[in-house]
Amino acid sequence: MSTSTGNVYDKLKALGITLPPVAVPVAAYVPFLQTGKLVFLSGHIAKKDGKPWVGQLGKNMATEEGKAAARAIAIDLMGTLHAAVGDLNKITRIVKLMSLVNSTGEFTEQHLVTNGASELFAEVFGPAGSHARSAFGVAQIPMGACVEIDLIAEVG
Repeated sequence: MSTSTGNVYDKLKALGITLPPVAVPVAAYVPFLQTGKLVFLSGHIAKKDGKPWVGQLGKNMATEEGKAAARAIAIDLMGTLHAAVGDLNKITRIVKLMSLVNSTGEFTEQHLVTNGASELFAEVFGPAGSHARSAFGVAQIPMGACVEIDLIAEVG
């Protein structure tokens, strides 16, 4: 199935995005699991230059940098989703994102940080990229990463 915006890979190419390979888990879990038509992707942390993108929103990171980190995670999630289903054009819906934002107790723009991922999914998948989501502020994320996002998608 092709999204209403055309071939997903053409859209990624036009955006200058190259999908990364699936990251090797660093704990006791699998990167993805499919049951029925749903594919569940484990949480992906923000990376910059191949290393954890470390920081805390409201302390040493601004909302725009956090948004860029969330966008980078969306690219990693698409790489894992490609590995899970073999062809991103088979995705009929990005169902849900859950975003954890490493932030101070005073920081209240977790939703704006998460837009970095949400906006990219909508751009790449068109209407099928619109999704439900949650965005939480948390005290810490593994390896000090600034953002972690997991995803549920539907395959046609």
